Amino acid sequence: MLKFFAKYKFFGIVLLVLSLIIISIIYQLLKPEPSLPVYQPDMVQKELVDSTVQYIRKYHKIADFKLVNQNGDTITQNDYKNKIYVADFFFTTCQSICPIMTDHMVKIQEELKNDDEVLLLSHTVTPEIDSVAQLKRYAEKKGVNDKKWNLVTGDKKQIYDLARKSYLATKSQGNGGKYDMIHTENFVLVDKDRQIRGFYDGTNPDAIDDLLDDIQILKQIQEKR
Repeated sequence: MLKFFAKYKFFGIVLLVLSLIIISIIYQLLKPEPSLPVYQPDMVQKELVDSTVQYIRKYHKIADFKLVNQNGDTITQNDYKNKIYVADFFFTTCQSICPIMTDHMVKIQEELKNDDEVLLLSHTVTPEIDSVAQLKRYAEKKGVNDKKWNLVTGDKKQIYDLARKSYLATKSQGNGGKYDMIHTENFVLVDKDRQIRGFYDGTNPDAIDDLLDDIQILKQIQEKR
């Protein structure tokens, strides 16, 4: 019996290796491709979405914008062309959730500091207070990398429209004429096609880890286009 097994040992090993290869191939074929949803306004809590776009179910994209960053440079959608980016809304004098959100943005900045494919974009919701000079002081205090992360200010109506009609990320105070907002903790993941691919609690460390994981998934998805 031992002689029999010794005689066919080589063939057994070859058969085992082939079996493992076949199983691996089958697993790869059956393994679902990583995916992320494409968020439309009708998928998001209505209180975060302007009433004029709540009905939209497809083709939603981030609108064009023209704002000014912490260095006084004009920032437009072209600065984010063919980039994945994370957007949020804040204000520099906020003493509640903003410091936590900013610290988490700093973490994202550091984790992706060598990844030129991913950028960050923070919009102030109090542009009347957050001047370029104020944003610059805040950026220097927090360690913002100017090449990676823009803190932007500008026309309040434009910021309001971006928040409520594009990023679907802030609440309205009901004073439509003043374009007042209650910003939320949401970080918004935007793909290279200007589509929203995820919302994350910017105050939650676990959500930040999920966001970093999803950025890598999104990169894989967009590489296969």
